[in-house]
Amino acid sequence: MNLSFLVGRALQAVLVLFVVSVLAFVLAHSVGDPVASILGFDATPAARAALRARMHLDAPLPQQYLFDVSNMLHGNFGVSYTAQRPVMDMFAERIPATLELAGAALLLSLVIGIPIGVLCAVHRHRKWPHAVMTSTVVGVSIPTFVLGIGMIFLFSVGLGWLPSFGRGEVAHLGFWSTGLLTSSGIESLIMPAIALALGQIALVARLVRTEMIGILKADFIRFARARGVPAGRLYARHALRNALIPIITVSGIQMGYLVAFAVVVEQVYQWPGMGTLFLQALSQTDVPVISAFLVFVAIFFVAVNLLVDFLYALTDPRLRVAGRATSH
Repeated sequence: MNLSFLVGRALQAVLVLFVVSVLAFVLAHSVGDPVASILGFDATPAARAALRARMHLDAPLPQQYLFDVSNMLHGNFGVSYTAQRPVMDMFAERIPATLELAGAALLLSLVIGIPIGVLCAVHRHRKWPHAVMTSTVVGVSIPTFVLGIGMIFLFSVGLGWLPSFGRGEVAHLGFWSTGLLTSSGIESLIMPAIALALGQIALVARLVRTEMIGILKADFIRFARARGVPAGRLYARHALRNALIPIITVSGIQMGYLVAFAVVVEQVYQWPGMGTLFLQALSQTDVPVISAFLVFVAIFFVAVNLLVDFLYALTDPRLRVAGRATSH
């Protein structure tokens, strides 16, 4: 494994988190007065001064930044101005719903998108794969909120098959809540997951098709075909296996994208996740929640991409060869 490759990615991740923490700090100290937001405008000067000292707002800005970073590293993102609750407690209630929705959408995009891409690559000389690829452009072009509202009118209002909002009944497994263990939870998840996954299905299908076409023209595929390797084994074991390297990268980016941009879907379906909490914080100028959301999304993106880079270094032989050449 190329150690220098992973070290370089880790240093980039630290730089990204530093920049995001600075932006969150600037946002928190430029939008309103936190003391007035917490105590109100009727508080006495003594109470204001005491809270300002307790929050280290009377210290120089570099010290305030270090204090905020220290709190973040200890899982303390402050107190919500409107709910008067620790932000981390509010996030802990919302994170399971968002990750469940994003995970279901990612699974749909891979389970549906990869077979479509493979079939369109294998039968690329026929007419129907071109029609399928053209339809994927439509899938990418439809705005998510339009698709979500249309599905509500069709499957909830018109047919009455699925609930139009909410998460349904959830089961609690320790600190984690999930709707996957109840029938109403699964029914409530279907439409939001499809609405969030449709554009990603099109992306995965087009990527797999492109990679597979390139690999099917390679010499080792022609050699395997000449040796009489069965078609199913040729496509699944030789061609698709080599096409999965970029799919790993895209899947990691997708998961970060789905978590960060599930805001629209959560708002349409009133899904009780991080996106709904973020929009509520925006409407109420709840700066601690907004700042914590930005940091959380950045940490999630960085963690997922580091995992993807690690898997990429394990699966891509070119990186292993480069690492050995560098060490020698």
